Amino acid sequence: MKTLIALFLTAAASSTFAAESVQPAQTGVPLDVAKTISITDTSLACGIVPVELVYEDSKGERHTATYQVEGSGCMGG
Repeated sequence: MKTLIALFLTAAASSTFAAESVQPAQTGVPLDVAKTISITDTSLACGIVPVELVYEDSKGERHTATYQVEGSGCMGG
């Protein structure tokens, strides 16, 4: 699941974030993710939910990207 999210972010987010700022991801603009610090848990969420990814880039600067995914906690479907 983390690999899937990382691939999604690579394809769907922006690398133009200022340090410690929260920016919405942009489709088609890859992120420079060297280390994932934290990511919102969507395992109990149902439907489209916001996710926040905190990561460090290859220069060691910390960034926060926001995007939406479908939660994996929906029962029966």
